[in-house]
Amino acid sequence: MRALGLLLIITTCLFVQTGCWNSKDIQNMAYVTAIGLDYEDGKYVTYVQVLNFVNLAKSEGTKLGENIPAWIGKGEGSTITESFNAIYATSQLRVSWGHVKSIVCSERFVNSGQRVKEAYDMMNRFREIRYNVLLYGTKKPLRDIFSQKSILNVSPIESLLDSPSQIYSQRSYITPLYGFKFISQVNEAGQTAMLPSISLDKNNWTEDKQAKSMFRIDGACYFRNGKYLGWMSEHDLLGFRWLQEKLSRSPINIPDTNMPVAAIIMVKPKSHILPVIRDGKVYYNIKVKMNAYVDELVEDISTKDMEKLAEQVIEDQLRRSYAIGLSKKIDVLQLGERLYRNYPKKWHELNKDDDFNLDANSLDKIEVNVKVKHTGKYKPRAN
Repeated sequence: MRALGLLLIITTCLFVQTGCWNSKDIQNMAYVTAIGLDYEDGKYVTYVQVLNFVNLAKSEGTKLGENIPAWIGKGEGSTITESFNAIYATSQLRVSWGHVKSIVCSERFVNSGQRVKEAYDMMNRFREIRYNVLLYGTKKPLRDIFSQKSILNVSPIESLLDSPSQIYSQRSYITPLYGFKFISQVNEAGQTAMLPSISLDKNNWTEDKQAKSMFRIDGACYFRNGKYLGWMSEHDLLGFRWLQEKLSRSPINIPDTNMPVAAIIMVKPKSHILPVIRDGKVYYNIKVKMNAYVDELVEDISTKDMEKLAEQVIEDQLRRSYAIGLSKKIDVLQLGERLYRNYPKKWHELNKDDDFNLDANSLDKIEVNVKVKHTGKYKPRAN
């Protein structure tokens, strides 16, 4: 019995020992937090931003503002998979993909829209990468994007690249986009897919007197049926923001000139696009309703006058964005998607040859309703 008991103890120890052979200490792994995709000279080029989470963890020795280094790896190959595997050759540590928060595609990569779809398909097949990964385009070098530091040198994963919701809650223009949402737009009939583009602003921040670049969403890339249509700047898309359901807070000057009488904040717009068929041609009516509050009053005017001025500014911005999109054959207001929902037979009739079928008269009536809910600590002038 004593010998049998000793044998059981030895066997148990061996099993425990075997189970530990494949375990990895968390500090001895390379955690990828962002992926960059490029295409150059007929090859796929993949960049990875790697952070050591030991440096990010809060401890007694951690000081706010202390520089946290980001390591950037690069791999090349004839396929995206080959470029990923090339990174392993020199990584030194086991690479973990479970903490990827964003994917950035270069301008060369997005110029062939199908590559974006193929790349996302490949990554979704890999079980470590999550579905809720943010997707961006960029015109900047990917090394510059991944080496960018955040304000006060806080953790890189707290920057606009990985955590845009903090900024979006205060300034809403272009909605952050998850990769699965972009793929659904690409695959959806009648839908023009929009991919936010990220850039580096080098003009507005300094550390003491030394200039510091910061992330900025500077516009969006557009796709239709897997084809890249072009890029529009944030200024071009001022009107599109009023059709975004998740818009939290966005400012306007009234009127939108160099001498505004007030600055007001628009919140949570509700929009409705209604296609109307007249004499075989499709026209679109847009209704937008939203609340507002006064942020700054330059001249003493009534809330009723502010509402009228705001309604005119919003209509003008919608029409301007539509006109810019029209010049590039981009359905920036997503009018075709609503036609597909309401009148699928008519949509198929117009799109059988994959033609762009919007013109200057397609956008008909725009009805905007703004309600100023409060004016801060000051009372407004009587209407």
